[in-house]
Amino acid sequence: MKITPILNTLSATFFIITLSACGSNSDQSSELDNQLSEIISTHNLNSHPQRDLPNINDALPQLGKKLFFTKALGGDFDSACVTCHHPVLGGGDDLSLSVGVSSNDDDLLGLGRIHMNGTTESLPSVPRNAPTVFNLGLWDSTLFHDSRVESLNVVAGANGASGDIRTPDSTFDQADNNAGRNLAAAQARFPVTSADEMRGFTFESGENNQSVRDHLAARIGNYGEGVADGIGANSWLVEFQTAFGGATAAEDLITYDRIAHALAEYERSMVFTDHPWQQYLDGNKDAISDSAKKGAQLFFTKPKDGGAGCVACHTGQLFTDEKHHTVAYPQIGVGKGNGTNGTDDFGRMRETGEENDKYAFRTASLLNIAVTGPYSHAGSMPTLTSVVRHYVNQTQSINDFVANQNDMGVCNLPQFEDMSDCATLYPNAEANSKAALAKLKAEQLAGNSLVPKNLALSDDQVDHIVAFLEALTDPCVTDRECLAPWIPNAQDSADNHQLNAKDKNGLAL
Repeated sequence: MKITPILNTLSATFFIITLSACGSNSDQSSELDNQLSEIISTHNLNSHPQRDLPNINDALPQLGKKLFFTKALGGDFDSACVTCHHPVLGGGDDLSLSVGVSSNDDDLLGLGRIHMNGTTESLPSVPRNAPTVFNLGLWDSTLFHDSRVESLNVVAGANGASGDIRTPDSTFDQADNNAGRNLAAAQARFPVTSADEMRGFTFESGENNQSVRDHLAARIGNYGEGVADGIGANSWLVEFQTAFGGATAAEDLITYDRIAHALAEYERSMVFTDHPWQQYLDGNKDAISDSAKKGAQLFFTKPKDGGAGCVACHTGQLFTDEKHHTVAYPQIGVGKGNGTNGTDDFGRMRETGEENDKYAFRTASLLNIAVTGPYSHAGSMPTLTSVVRHYVNQTQSINDFVANQNDMGVCNLPQFEDMSDCATLYPNAEANSKAALAKLKAEQLAGNSLVPKNLALSDDQVDHIVAFLEALTDPCVTDRECLAPWIPNAQDSADNHQLNAKDKNGLAL
């Protein structure tokens, strides 16, 4: 501390008051630290994720990176995996609802990317928000909002590699023998089969998922039916030989199983867990603010004891129980074909067929949450504050959303706020959202919900929780230079179809 000379009595008085205030803040911070120490011990929070995960510099993740960024895996060469999952955009796309195929500009990602119906702008056709691919290797039970890819033999730390995996290619609760080595590999088999995300509406039209994958592999390998696609000059065979070893011919080496494996290893290399809260757990008491410390207290304390009880669902190193809960976030978008109007989304029930699972979705991870918005399965919550306030009063949250569209509803979502008719884009949002709310209220009344019925939080307490949530974000994910190893340079392309992303201002991501 630099101490300036005390020039007069007034200055002396001011100086004493200032020191006293500093001491008071220090005492308060120490008391917070003491209280958090008990919480940390109770919940056993001071351990690091222990996983055998690949390094981005390894050969397989390097191949996966190039595959992740090539539009050659899009049926019509107009989308790539990175279209909805760019590292600079939090491992997602910064949109409430993704825009996959048929966009206004293939290389424009994030805000400004618009779905096109011919030459006419139209609403997004993808029904759900894109989950982040960050820390994908830390999931052990499920992937996707409705867990349609899930481990049937869950072992902590295995990422699904310990046993059978169920996917949409197998019936519910039955293993898919072609799922791949882990959950990440199983997940990588499906975006390419979705017409709205990557496949398009003419490529392999009417054929099954495996036909789509086989055709794409033949395209990448430039053999068989893929030759007619005209991928052009490329180095894919050399890339696969380098990653998998040997000088095997393309027909034998370049299969979709290996494509999915490489994509998965790239995604599993995205480990971003060095967040301020972890640094605090490691002993740096100045890593987070006093506000964040108060937020942590609220997060880990039960509502009956004056807390928010967030840890009931957001538990463990990934801050998720990997289970499904009815939370009743507002439902917007084209939906999944559920409900009387076909624009609703029944979530987990679509997989299990169980009425109890209606409107239940997988608990999101809170790691790097500051950069993964908008939030909820439909991307209907624009900020972390709006998310926390939803838990305080779900009825008010839904009513505000549907009744005040211009201020708190669809028009408050960055993707739609500039549309002149934003308030009328999704006329079924009210009915669908209130149906989910009714399901939540019934569960709360029956005592079957972990979502608090009446959560008494002041505005300051809401701010404290948000401060804590923001402290769960690894600084690397906000630093383009730090993220550079996961983003290929233009000259590194294995073909002429690499998606070199730009924002709506034409600036490179």
